[in-house]
Amino acid sequence: MKTGSRLLIFMSVALMLAVRGEAQFWRQREPEQRTNIAQLTQSITIEQKLNEQVPLDLTFRDETGRTVQLKQYFGRKPVLLTLVYYECPSLCGLVLQGLLKSLRVLNYTPGEQFEIVTVSISPQETPELAAQKKLNFLKEYGRLDAARGWHFLTGEEEPIRRLADAVGFRYVYDPKTQQYAHAAGIMLLTPEGKVSRYFYGIEYSPRDLRMGIIDASQGKVGSPVEKVILFCFQYDPTTGKYSLAIIRVVQLGGILTVFILGGYIALKLYQERRSREVKPA
Repeated sequence: MKTGSRLLIFMSVALMLAVRGEAQFWRQREPEQRTNIAQLTQSITIEQKLNEQVPLDLTFRDETGRTVQLKQYFGRKPVLLTLVYYECPSLCGLVLQGLLKSLRVLNYTPGEQFEIVTVSISPQETPELAAQKKLNFLKEYGRLDAARGWHFLTGEEEPIRRLADAVGFRYVYDPKTQQYAHAAGIMLLTPEGKVSRYFYGIEYSPRDLRMGIIDASQGKVGSPVEKVILFCFQYDPTTGKYSLAIIRVVQLGGILTVFILGGYIALKLYQERRSREVKPA
């Protein structure tokens, strides 16, 4: 056999072995890759913890650098909680922009009917950065009076983790990219600090936010008409949205029918009695 032919056969066999070895290598890594992806996905979810009490004694720093406790923002109004980090290059900005878009439509103002507490999940971020973010968003919002009701906080690792765990907000820090992997969503808390509602994604329906605030306030916020409308809608925790509850519409229709019939009968009885009184003797 010629030397060239031998060399060609040798290279072909080597290539086949290399391909088989590479295939085996990837087959061995696939379960590990799936496990890592599954673990990562599980680590950055938002786990619903409805009615969970948030520890209000946690200490942070506000945008002025002043040491504050969460309980300073609770007690009278529902609180909309957003967990982000201010130097996030993508998702956090979309979450806050989505919230801002809904706030512009909402006829409620932070500081009046509810509070907003935005907390950085990065212990490396500073009050100066928080102050700049607050100023930027208030300018975009166009309601400077909302400054007293929208709070941008930073803090240490432990209180940040305890707050995130209490509301089920799972996130992971990637040292290679120096960024945080996290899910998109915001939480609504009662004035007592219990988790009331979750809203997912980067866009939030103003109607759902308004109904959630009324719900979380136990009816202390909202006009009588809004409370009647809320009666006809039901919160779906799987989607984080309010949907029309047919049974409640039927119940409300039945109540209105009873009132209308009752009013009609009362009117007829009154008219009959009046006609008897004016009839000549």
